[in-house]
Amino acid sequence: MWHRCQLLFNVRRVFLTFNPPTFTNAARQLLSSMGPGQKPAVLVTRHDVAKEALELLCDRCDVEVWNEDQAIPRPVLLRKIAGKDALFCLVTEKVDSELLDAAGPNLRAIGTMSVGYDHINVAECTKRRIALGNTPHVLTDATAELGIGLLLATARRMFEAHRAIGSGEWARTAWSPTWMCGSEIRGSTVGIVGMGSIGFGILERLKAFKVSRFLYYSRSHKPAAETIGAQFTRFEELLKQSDYVVVCCALTPETTKMFDKEAFSMMKSTASLINISRGPVVDQEALYEALSSGKIRSAGLDVMTPEPLPKDHPLLKLPNCVILPHIGSAATHTRTAMAVLTAQNILAALDGLQMPAPVN
Repeated sequence: MWHRCQLLFNVRRVFLTFNPPTFTNAARQLLSSMGPGQKPAVLVTRHDVAKEALELLCDRCDVEVWNEDQAIPRPVLLRKIAGKDALFCLVTEKVDSELLDAAGPNLRAIGTMSVGYDHINVAECTKRRIALGNTPHVLTDATAELGIGLLLATARRMFEAHRAIGSGEWARTAWSPTWMCGSEIRGSTVGIVGMGSIGFGILERLKAFKVSRFLYYSRSHKPAAETIGAQFTRFEELLKQSDYVVVCCALTPETTKMFDKEAFSMMKSTASLINISRGPVVDQEALYEALSSGKIRSAGLDVMTPEPLPKDHPLLKLPNCVILPHIGSAATHTRTAMAVLTAQNILAALDGLQMPAPVN
């Protein structure tokens, strides 16, 4: 199940620019404690990350890779992290005090191949002087594109229509003029919750669809969004006025279950919810009730709780709920860039430099 990384491939390397070097005392101590021929030990929790990233790590480190297709089991992770200098992980790995204790004092760098880091106890990493990096910006375009696709699929009932072909419903309907009619984006009001880089990417792309009005709710005013026509408003007003509500915010204690029964009661009965942020932002029981009772028209989810969603989950049985398996960044170029940036974050920290994309 495990293999040591070897340079068995010859691929073009991808490098990202980062801030000027700033050495930390902790990193200097780590480097000075190593023998002249000793390499830092790195644990990689997936074998199918981009070869470019593994090559970067293998050039400089002693790399141990989990070699199974499923996520690394927690007991194995706790055992294998012991004594490692760095961890290359994904959102499937919970990095908490238990894991950091199991790692021991050598752990100095964690790179998560994700923009979100709610699976990591950032405060505990900072307390232990462990550098943490993520992969912002490189996945913005791919995730925004997926968000547009999910919005279109939900509005125009594409998944429902596809199922109707196999079930024979299409043949029985005989071109009824009202069959499979969805809603249009043209002339609508779109509300974006969270105007970060992905939210702005959604805004930019939807401009081409002749949307009548853009509203947004975020932690602060975003001049760039307002320059191209978006209007800042309160969360409650956004819910009341929007035909499509696109959720792009980060998961925080404040945003957890912000879409609850009360929120759905404020939305139009013809409105659609699109969530490409994090699953816990939406109270799924409240969403099921809103969809099944007709309080809102439809929903499109690329994120949910838990992930993977059980195949018998009630939301999967609703015709007006489009669900994707968290593939927002699943484009080959993007996933390669994410893996390379994760490797560069780790290498920079091990060298005593600031990470290209630091969290703490």
